[in-house]
This record gives sequence, C-alpha cells and structure tokens, in this order.
Amino acid sequence: MNRFRNNRSAITTGRKAFAYVLTILLLCIAHAVTAQTLITGKVFDSITREPISHAAIQVKGTGKGSFSDASGNFSLQVNNNEEVFISCMGYATVQLSISKTQQHIALQPVNNKLAEVVVTGSRTEQKRTDVPVAISTINAQTISDTRANRLDQLLNKATGVFMVSLGNEQHEMSIRQPLTTKSLFLYLEDGIPIRTTGLYNHNALLEMNMAAARQIEVIRGPASALYGAEAVGGAVNILTAAPPALPGATIGIQANNNGYKRADIQAGTSFGKWGVVATGYYANRHDGPIDYSDYNKTAVTVRADYKPTDKTTWTNAVSYIHYYSDMTGALDSAHFAHKDYSTPYSFTYRKTDALRVKSQLTQAWNNNSQTQVAILYRNNSIKQNPSYYITPGATALQANGQINNSSFHSYLFIAQHQQKLNWLGSKITGGISADISPSTYVANYISVQRDPKGNYTSYTPTDSLLSNYATGISNLASYAQFEITPLRHLKFTGALRYDFYHYNFTNHLPPSASTGSPSAKNDFNRVTPKLGFTYNYHGIGVYGNYSQGYVPPQVTELFNSVKVPYLKPQTFFNYEVGGWFSLVQNKLYADWSAYLMNGTNEIISVLQNDGTTQNQNAGKTRHKGIEYGINYKPTAQWLFRLSATNAHHTLVEDIEKNGRGNVDYSGNDMSAAPKFIANAEVMYKPVFIKGFRIGIEWQHLGKYYMDNANSKQYSGFDIFNVRAGYNLQRMDIWVNALNVLNKYYSILATKSAYGYSYNLGDPREITVGVSYRLGR
Repeated sequence: MNRFRNNRSAITTGRKAFAYVLTILLLCIAHAVTAQTLITGKVFDSITREPISHAAIQVKGTGKGSFSDASGNFSLQVNNNEEVFISCMGYATVQLSISKTQQHIALQPVNNKLAEVVVTGSRTEQKRTDVPVAISTINAQTISDTRANRLDQLLNKATGVFMVSLGNEQHEMSIRQPLTTKSLFLYLEDGIPIRTTGLYNHNALLEMNMAAARQIEVIRGPASALYGAEAVGGAVNILTAAPPALPGATIGIQANNNGYKRADIQAGTSFGKWGVVATGYYANRHDGPIDYSDYNKTAVTVRADYKPTDKTTWTNAVSYIHYYSDMTGALDSAHFAHKDYSTPYSFTYRKTDALRVKSQLTQAWNNNSQTQVAILYRNNSIKQNPSYYITPGATALQANGQINNSSFHSYLFIAQHQQKLNWLGSKITGGISADISPSTYVANYISVQRDPKGNYTSYTPTDSLLSNYATGISNLASYAQFEITPLRHLKFTGALRYDFYHYNFTNHLPPSASTGSPSAKNDFNRVTPKLGFTYNYHGIGVYGNYSQGYVPPQVTELFNSVKVPYLKPQTFFNYEVGGWFSLVQNKLYADWSAYLMNGTNEIISVLQNDGTTQNQNAGKTRHKGIEYGINYKPTAQWLFRLSATNAHHTLVEDIEKNGRGNVDYSGNDMSAAPKFIANAEVMYKPVFIKGFRIGIEWQHLGKYYMDNANSKQYSGFDIFNVRAGYNLQRMDIWVNALNVLNKYYSILATKSAYGYSYNLGDPREITVGVSYRLGR
C-alpha cells in the first residue's frame, strides 16, 4: 500500500513538473513568435536612386506605421510574422515579409499623370492638375529609356515643342512661336535662369549638363508673372539629380557611325545628414557628315545636400561647361541640291565656357509655411570666329571677318516664402530677386584670305577694334501669387510681378555704325499679371488663364547703331483654355490646350529716310493654335504616345527694308512657321524578356514659308527613329537608330537677300552604348 501511495505521489509530482516545463516552453515559444524586431532602412526611387521622403511604411492589418524622412530613412518595430507595405504617391506599392533588420526599398514610378508633381508652374511642388497652365514633363523613366545624346531628342517628345538641332548641340527653338533665334524663351536650371536678361543666346541650352537632368518641365505660353523676361513662348526648366540614397556610381560609353563618341559618369553617396553627387560627360565628334564640323564638350556638375532636420535642406551645386565647335554654317541651295557637304570655311569656330555656382537654403517652418533663399554666381564667355560675319573684301582673293568675345558674370539673389492660410484652402507665394550682371563685348577685325575656288583658307589677326563696350545690367524684381479654392473642385490662381531693369552702356570707342552708339543709360520697368483657374472632377479637368509675357530690348538691339533708339519692351498677351482627362483606371490620359497670343511692340529693323536702318517697336504678330497629347498604357508591356500641335503664326503689322526700300509684309504668314508638328511613339517592354525595351518614334514637321514675303515654301519632313535596349540588372545596353530610313532633309530652311540656306538634318545615325552601375 505504501509503495502504491509513493508511486502515485511520484507520478503527481512528475505531472506537475512536466506541466511547469510545458508552460515555460509555451511561453518561450509565444514570446519568440510575438517578439518584435526593429527594422531600419531607406526608401528610394528605382530609376534615379534618389531618396523618397514621406513614404508610408505600414504593418498589414494593424495601425502601426512610420514615414520615411527627408533622406529616405525609416525605422519601425514589427513582429516576425507580420508583413509590411511601403507606398508613396506616384509609385507602385511594395509588400515585404521581413527577413532581415535592414531594408533598402526601391519604389517603381507608376504611369499616373493625374498624380504627377511639377514645380515650374508655381515655383514650388504642386500636382499637375492644380496648375492653370499648359505644362509638359519628361520624367526620369523617359530620359532613361531614350538614352539621348542631345536635348532636342528629349524635348521634341513634349507637346507643342520643336527644338531645332543646328549641329553639335547648337539649336534654336519653337514653342508657340515659329522656329526662331529670338529671345522669346527662358531656360532654367532648378528654377533659376541660366543666363541674365538682355544677353539672350539661342544656343543657351548647350550650356547645360544634360547628363545631370532627372526631369524636364516645359511651360508653354507666357510665364513672365513668375519668372520675368523672355518667358514668352515658353520656359524650359531642367531639374538636376539629387544625391542618391545609397553609395553607387554609373559609367557609360557610346559611339555612332557619324563620328560621335561620348563617356558619362555619375557617382554619389549619402552619409549621415549629407549627400553628394557628381555627374559629367565628355563628348566629341570627328569627321562628321559635313566637312569641318568637329566639336567637343565637357560638362561637370557637383551637388551637395545637407539636411540637419526633416524641415531644413541646404543645397550647394557647381556646374562647369566647356564647349568648342567648328562653325560650318548652312548649305546653300546648290550644295543642298547636289548633296555636297563641303564648306568654304576651315577656321571659323564657337567656344563657350559657362560656370554656375549656387547655394540654396530651404526651411519648412511647419506644414503650412516654407521659405527658400538662394544665391547664384554665373560666369559666361562666348568666343567666336563666326562664319556669318565673313564678307567679301576688296579683291576676289580677300575677305573681311572678326573674332569676338561676349562675356558676363552675374550675382543673383532670390528669396521666396510660401504660406498656406486657413481660409478656403488658400495659399500665397511671394518673392524678391536682384540680379547684377556686368558684361563686355570686344570684336577685332581679321583679314581673311581666299583661294581661286572661293574657299576661305586662312586669316590674319589685327589690332583693329571693331567693337569694345561694357554694359552693366541690373534687374530688381518682386512677385506674388495667390491661390484659393472657394469650391471643392475649383481653384483660382492670380499672380503679379514687377521688374525694373537698368542698362549702363559704356562705349570705349567713338560711336559709329560699326562700333555702336554713344554711352548711355536706359531704364525699363514692367508690371506683369496672370490670372487662371482649374476645375477637377473625378479625373476630368479644365483650366483657363490670361497671362502676359515681355522682353526688354537686348543689348545688341539698343546699342548696335549710330544712336540709341527709343525702344519699349516687346509685350505678348495670351488667352488660353485647356483640360485633361484620365480614363480606364489611369491607363488612358489626354490633355489639350487652345491659345491666342498677340504680340505688340515687336522690334524690327526699319529703313530710315537717310538710308540708314534703325530698330523700332513697329511689329505686331498673332499666334494661335491647339496643342494635344495622348498617352495610352493598356498593359505594363505597351505604351502609346502622341504629341501634336496645329498652329498659325501671322504678321499683323510688319514693314521691313530691302534693297529697294520698305516692303509691307502685314497679313502674311511668319517665316519658318510650320502649321503642324507631331511626335508619336510606341514603346514595348515584353514581360517574357525582362529588361528588354524597343520603341519606334515618328517626328513630323509640316511645310512652311521660308521668308516673310511668303515667296517660297519648304515641304517639311517625316523621320522615324528606332530605339532598343536591354537591362541586365547592373548593365544597360542600347542601340538607337535615328532617321532609320535615311531621309535626306533640311531641319531648317530659310530664304534671305543672300539666297537660300539649308541646315542639314542628321543622316541615318546608329548609336551603340553601354552603361554599368556600381554599388547597391
């Protein structure tokens, strides 16, 4: 009996011990299952590698979550068996099962135009659908897929834009204007003009480092109320790459059959509160399709961002461009007709050096208040032995020419504050700017020698000065923009800007028709308004605006004559309506705009009674048209895009000189003004070949008159481009076949008193390139 009791007691004790051990084990298992892990990491853009701020990191099925900071960093406590979603507007959501404590998360941009964020329309980040202007964007995905070696290959994809390639990155522009070299377009880098007003150069975009571009925004129509002078036909804003979230570098090389070679590099990293990125490229062409058309360019941009808090960003950037090109000139009618690419010039050139140094501080005081302060230093020089200044001399074996240097340096200050108000969703943005830009121009006469065939073989420099003057240009400005949302889907926007310009011209030579006018001081001022509205409802929107654009006289228009003419700023009055819609779950997006713009006080050269000519505000023009773009992405594999413009540019009043006196061109079409421009593209990225892409692009330029007399038409052209690439994780290989059908055409054809001129379009050009990404 005692043995039985002892056994039962032992069994009971054992059961208790087992239960205790089992309880401890279950508690340990439960703790292990529910134990929390701290995960940290960065969220960044899969294409640009830039950090993404305010991305939401949320635990599935719980209320737990976090947001990435200004550097893309985040941290979050999660359980081992929980899943995490990472999302941000404009990006595809990512779902993760936590397997390690550090996560680097790349988000892929999505095709949603309604959610697109732009900065050019209001000088601050804003949804595209809140901006009452016609604005086009070329995003990082398009830049990456295109692998362009010139900016026109990107800009011509934008609705209402045609950038004329004059060879070796030289160019002129057409945005709501004919193909022109006139000072009617404003070129910006991160929202700041790259050149000073009064010294416009139609080749200014060659002073940009296109390798540093992460997005390009184009405003069509006047934007002077925010950006000042020259923003008439439009403004092109190139937004530069920010430092990457993770250490890395990308190197690339490319070459084509027309003598072009190029090497690119971008390297950057983030450490602590700092981020640094350096981007650059070297390009050259040798033995191109036209004789004496070599060139080379070096472009370097270094940018450093410091973010001591989520609300403060200090950005510093330095860009340097060195450019040299032989200056061939256009082909005459005989050379163009016989496909003769020889040139009489063998020593003419253009050499440009451009330095820009910027420092900008951005402070977000709270969710409703932000201040930006920026200072910029520019130093530009354009040295030329220009072919267009070579003229016949005293004998058949002599000619005249010049070597000139136009240079300036600038000190620019901009301050802006934005304040959201607790009244009808209103917001006010105000700013001031001061630009002090001393400039000089010196031209020396050269004696040019010719051979019996008419070729210009050599030249002899001289000490004889043709021009030697300095101009101090000062611009003081203030602007304000007010936005209000009186109804849920309706927003009104009004802006007003005041500009004051002072030109202090000093001629170091006696005044004459060649040396310029006497020393003088001139002042110009302008108040420029803008008023618009947007209405958005479930993916459908409309907008309307009235805006003005203006251009004060350029230095060369004011002072390159015997006396200083009395000139007013050229002014343009713009009226437009437009809209957009998105259908089929954002797979189909279309936008459109219709505009009427009247130009007044336009500066033209008028023959005087004494036989001389003088610049006068004697011209009026009318520009009207409709612009439209369609994007259709039925699946992840296919993209269809069309950008087109129908326009009519008319001379309302224009009386110009010729060898026989004044000629009235009023009522005629403007020269080099095509009535139809289109660019369309089909892009295919098959899912069964991951990383492969192929696209076919059509570029059309309609017929136009070659002169204001409307005496001769050029038929325009159609060219086709094929681009293909294959991305192998870190490596990207591409082949671009431009003008694949080898169309023989002139990209710009004009007629003048000296005859016909044809700028040759690129023949078939096959570019092969490869890039490799180092780091994470």
